[in-house]
Amino acid sequence: MKDKEVIIEVSARHVHLTQEQVEILFGKGHNLTPKKYLSQPGHFLAEERVNIIGPKKIFENVAILGPVRNSAQVELSMSDCFSLGVEGQLRESGDTIGTSGVKICTNESKLYLDEGVIVAQRHIHMTPDDARKIGVKNKELVNVKIETGIGRDLIFSDVVIRISENSALSMHIDTDEGNAAMIKKGVKGKMLEKV
Repeated sequence: MKDKEVIIEVSARHVHLTQEQVEILFGKGHNLTPKKYLSQPGHFLAEERVNIIGPKKIFENVAILGPVRNSAQVELSMSDCFSLGVEGQLRESGDTIGTSGVKICTNESKLYLDEGVIVAQRHIHMTPDDARKIGVKNKELVNVKIETGIGRDLIFSDVVIRISENSALSMHIDTDEGNAAMIKKGVKGKMLEKV
């Protein structure tokens, strides 16, 4: 594999919803309103916000990311899970079977998810063309070396490669991981082969 730099993006707690769930929470016929488009093509931060209610705590004003999905997913850091009082399970996006559930509410309505809470496994989005140039395959695990220049350099291991046509090259980590390396906007990492 050729060494390749990748931009590091820290993903804070957020929710993905189905269209049916959006309508339960915000009213029949309601569609998510894009506030800011994200680095992944077609993905956006919505104007709408929700509260997440767990056994120990409530997280207010939590971001919803669009577009809508086929199933709901609540992405938290492990610290968030401890605070909320739910079990945090490290999973790839979409793998929610057997995970914890939470209540999601707005001023208008509420719903309960039987499952869907995950701690997202760190991953790198890329196109098939990116993958060919770098020399990696879908679902392959790589290491990524982060040099922040402030004494918190580290290597993230077991970073999953996620290849799709509609991707932009970037690595996503959660807030616990970002804080551990004191990641600032614009920090890049270098992909390395697993040893």
